[in-house]
Amino acid sequence: MDAVDQAILRRLQRDGRQTNRELAEAVGIAPSTALERTRALRSRGVITGFHAAADLERLGRGVQALISIRIRPQSREAIESARDSMASMPETIGVFVVTGNEDLLVHVAVPSTAYLRDFVLDRLARRKEYVDVRTIVVYDYVQPVEQSELPSAHLPEGRTPYS
Repeated sequence: MDAVDQAILRRLQRDGRQTNRELAEAVGIAPSTALERTRALRSRGVITGFHAAADLERLGRGVQALISIRIRPQSREAIESARDSMASMPETIGVFVVTGNEDLLVHVAVPSTAYLRDFVLDRLARRKEYVDVRTIVVYDYVQPVEQSELPSAHLPEGRTPYS
């Protein structure tokens, strides 16, 4: 990705609804170039989609938590089944399969701490394959708006992002 691709990506991450003409003007290129570059970013899989970001507080889901889950017996099938089960729950924002003592880390957003307690006790702790469930309430959550390639200064000497 060159500087123009990165500028396009930054602008689209801030506002995916802007017109191609607005994007081109902001980046300082012709509209046809902006369209061609955006299409190329999508075809290369750099841009994976466009979506609407929602305010969880306004959706009545102002309490967020991270829930770590240890699964036994530990097998690919058990972990993938638990991952998919957690991902299908409406409370879930994200599911991570992780290393260490836990197998899953689940990010949830719910209406209240009482709801969170009931969710953990009634829907998670009762599952026999979940041998350890721990909950951490999130005080504050900030998601960066922009994602881009890391500068080469952050990579080991002689390495590129793809080597």
